[in-house]
Amino acid sequence: MINAQNQNQTIVGPSLTDRDLRVELVARDFHFPTSIEFLGKDDFLLLEKNTGDIYRILNGNVTGPLIHINVSQKDERGLLGIAILENDNLNKDKDNTFVFLYYTHCPKLSGQAQTSQNCGNYVYRYRFEAENNTLTDPKLILSLPALPGPSHNGGVLELDKHNNLYVTVGDLQQTKFIQNQSVFNTKSQNFINGTAPDGRAGILRVTKDGKPVGHAIIGEKYPINLYFAYGIKNSFGIGFDPLTGNLWDTENGPQFGDEINLVKPGFNSGWEKVQGIWKLNQTREKDGILNESSKEVELVDFNGKGKYSKPEFVWDKTVAPTALIFLDSDKLGKKYKNDIFVGSAKNGRIFDFNLKENRKSLSLSGNLTDLVLNEKDNSSKIIFGKGFGIITDLEVGPDGYLYVVSGFRKTDEGSVYRIIPNLN
Repeated sequence: MINAQNQNQTIVGPSLTDRDLRVELVARDFHFPTSIEFLGKDDFLLLEKNTGDIYRILNGNVTGPLIHINVSQKDERGLLGIAILENDNLNKDKDNTFVFLYYTHCPKLSGQAQTSQNCGNYVYRYRFEAENNTLTDPKLILSLPALPGPSHNGGVLELDKHNNLYVTVGDLQQTKFIQNQSVFNTKSQNFINGTAPDGRAGILRVTKDGKPVGHAIIGEKYPINLYFAYGIKNSFGIGFDPLTGNLWDTENGPQFGDEINLVKPGFNSGWEKVQGIWKLNQTREKDGILNESSKEVELVDFNGKGKYSKPEFVWDKTVAPTALIFLDSDKLGKKYKNDIFVGSAKNGRIFDFNLKENRKSLSLSGNLTDLVLNEKDNSSKIIFGKGFGIITDLEVGPDGYLYVVSGFRKTDEGSVYRIIPNLN
């Protein structure tokens, strides 16, 4: 049973570097929450990764589950992503609230191996009925691969200002490097002689009905015509700059080379040939720094339609970046307005990045001007908070405050926090 907590309860544990701000608890005792999405002020839906349950938290009170989905739980599989489309421009019906969900389903079949026919990642669109507090009318939007897995499923969903849906999908590889998986080596992973892209290792873009958006970027055939970006190992965070509309992402490296990227249409992040600032050998280890102007690494460019560009920021030693959000509010102070906030799984840290005036790169100082955070560098200027456990989502609520979804702190398995001004 989930117990809602008083919204004004100050939390001991997570901490912020800005003494003018504080952390308060919204709700707790969830089982590995992955994502939240707001329906309105003090009103949001929350997903649990392994149970497949979806709850509604309204004014601090938890109801549900609204629906239970049979999901696979192993490693990074599960109920992973949510996006909500309310009263879209084509239909002003107030009851027309769509909820998009991303989840993995690989049923255990006795005596049978997992195949692409019985194991997949899926994006479904539901209709939210507020009066009955239910999700109904499921419609399959995307059917995506999940093998060999069970890692790197991505699963983040985000809507742009035109109500197009963006979906992150990792390379779906095993956690440990394994040989003889050439059947899963596709051109979207920069294998020159690989098979055609099948939906993995990229950011896909579709309409609310699951159709391609406008002219294809890197290829005409399905599903290559869905790719907005490719060459992505795994991403747990995407967000749109409210001032420019540009898409940004976080990307997890293997044991090094976590990234923040500006993602333009046709962006190639370089995986499995490049990660961070480094070339990779055949076992995905560093093989020297990449000279971007040279031809020392052969990348797939889909007849010039795809283009590699270096990351805007790199962590040498992995922090496992997760959610990425633009704080399009001044409720925490004008100095934070329109900054990028990035969550992490390691030490539950939240990073805060200013952008340069052109909004195409990060504004960094000191030993971070080379855009690479090494172990010897001072990271204090970009750390906003820590001690949140595994941060799985960051959202800006209708109230303009920053919400943090976290799991696996020592004191609880999953909570939602809100960061607000400290009025004491």
